Parts: sequence; structure tokens; C-alpha cells
Amino acid sequence: MKVLVLAPPLGATGGVQIYTKTLVRALEQILGKANVHLLAVPVEPRLSPNGDLSLSPGVKIKFLAASLSKAISWRPQLVICAHVGVSPVARIIQRVTGIRYWVVMHGIEVWGDIGRAKFLALRGASRLISVSGFTFGVASSRHGLSKISHSILPPSVQVDSEQNSRVSNPSKPEPSAPIVLTVGRLAASEKYKGHDVMLDAWPTVLKRVPGAIYCIVGDGDDRQRLEDRAKEFKVTDSIRFAGAAFSGDLRDWYHRCRVFAMPARTDLNPHAPRGEGFGIVFLEAMAHGKPVVGPREGAPSEFIRSGEHGLLVNPTDSAEVANALVELLQNKERADAMGRAARAWVIQEYSEDRFRQRLSDILGNDADTKAS
Repeated sequence: MKVLVLAPPLGATGGVQIYTKTLVRALEQILGKANVHLLAVPVEPRLSPNGDLSLSPGVKIKFLAASLSKAISWRPQLVICAHVGVSPVARIIQRVTGIRYWVVMHGIEVWGDIGRAKFLALRGASRLISVSGFTFGVASSRHGLSKISHSILPPSVQVDSEQNSRVSNPSKPEPSAPIVLTVGRLAASEKYKGHDVMLDAWPTVLKRVPGAIYCIVGDGDDRQRLEDRAKEFKVTDSIRFAGAAFSGDLRDWYHRCRVFAMPARTDLNPHAPRGEGFGIVFLEAMAHGKPVVGPREGAPSEFIRSGEHGLLVNPTDSAEVANALVELLQNKERADAMGRAARAWVIQEYSEDRFRQRLSDILGNDADTKAS
């Protein structure tokens, strides 16, 4: 069986890009490299006058031409769209060649209003793949997708041997001051991630756990506003704005923290939905053996077991967030036990091997795939 994967630009390092590369690797391991071909949009989208990111008509036409040419010449049995943004191309391929297609749905890009071309492409897919049940449920309700075959294929994280050894036998002891860590872009468009409610909660945390440190890893156009808020609360001595971090530095922050917290809220406003389609940063922290504080509602609550892997909270209630942080900071043994359980859960359910197994099962159970 031959599969053509259509993807958005892959130059950036984000959840969609990482997921797409994992998907392609898994397909190559299941079907063989010769039977998998990846075509990605060659350039990143640009900011349009109305403030949206978009591709120029010329780029879109070239990508359509390249995709259609490859489908006609190579004749795959299946086209997989790694993002709904490229799904209209797959629908055109289907109409010209009859080749069926699947669409991967990640989160907010399918939660709200979408253009007619994407809507028709979703409705015309032979299968929809979603990173979480929450995302499929929202998209299905919004766009009438309940009758289309669908599967859940959550993302994975790598747990390497170095990480294993650092968790089981850390070479660097945890800092004497317990660290709470949040990782995420500090963008005005992504205030849902919960930095504000963390700052609201932090003075209470400091009163009950003097000496605690709150580290914020990430950068963006909202950083200055958040720094100003920290000054207003007079807690700047206990807060570190670490800026963007590369993989090695980020692993070190995960290792050093006592608790990972990101009380991300979910807003299903169809015109401007916000929230985590999955929440892979939680998996990363859990893979490092850290307990997590996350939202009680939304996609992260599907895989974080409250009381076992960390604590789930109302992401708009700063008092509840503060209580959860204090509970984990004051009870190191319980926090460590949660971290170990979280790490074991990630290894069991969210490794690349498990991703590949799930994908193999989806391919194997698909009636059209069997027929081809």
C-alpha cells in the first residue's frame, strides 16, 4: 500500500510539525519507506493585512499542482492530510483520481468556523484522525461529522536513556528552592494557557511555601505585560522569565522543577476558539517524572488522572490553582510518587512505539485499506 502525506509547512518546531514527522516515521516503519511520500507546503504563511496568517495564491497553486502531479504519476492508494489546511487539495485529488483521503484534526483549527473548502473536505474524507476525543467531539458537533469513520491517534513523546537515568538516578539534585514550571508561548493570542491565573495564585503560594520559585519558559508579544503584572504583585524576586528554550535547556528545566503547571482554559467560541487540542507539554513533563497541575475540563483531562498523575483544577479559579500547587510543594513524597506514576503512564501509552501500534491498528482495521 502506498500513502501520500500532504502537510503544512514543517520549518517551525510546533506540535503539528512534530506530530506530522512522527506520523511519517510510523508510516515508513509500517509500510516501508518506498511506500510513503511526504509533500509539505514549501514556505511558511505570512501575516496578512487583516492580521491572519495565510499563504499567497501562487504558493497554494504550486502546492496543488505538485500534489496532483504526484498523485497521478505515483498512484497512491491513500492520501493523508496532516492538517485540515491542506485537506481541500486532497479533495481535488479525490475528484480527479478517485483516491480517498484521511484528515488529521489537531484542535482549534477545527473547533470553530472554517471556510467552505475545508468544511467540504472534512465531510468528504473517508476517515478522520483526531489527536484527542475532545477535539473530535467538538469538531463533530460543529461540522456534522458523526457519520464519518474516525479514530483517535494521540501524539507521542520520546523517553530516551539519558532521561531515564536522570529520573531514576539524578546527577543534579533538585534545587533547594522548589520550582514550579510553565512552558508555553507568551502570546497575546494564547492567554488561555493560564499564565495570568498562575500569577494571581502565586502570592498565596509564596505565603504558604516561602522560597518557592515560579519559572516561565517561553517568549512572545505578551511577555512584557506578564512581567509588569509580576511587578504589581511584588513577587518578581520569586519569578523567572527564562525566555524561549532549546531542547537541551528545556529538558534541564523539566528535570529541575518540582511541579509542572499550566491551567489552560478552553473557550469554544466558534469565531475565536481557544484551548489545548491535546496538550503535549503535559506529556513532556510527565515523561520527566513530574506531577502536573492542569485543567479539569478539555483535552488534557483525558490523559491526566487527577490524584494519580497530578491534580486537575478549575483553570479560572486562582485559589484552587494555589491550593493544588501548595499541596504538591508541601508534600514532596506524594508529588514524587505522582511523578513516577505519570512517567510510567507516558511510557506505557504515549511512546512512539505505542503511536506506531495504534496507527497500524487503524490501517489494519480500515475496510478500504484491507481492500487495497
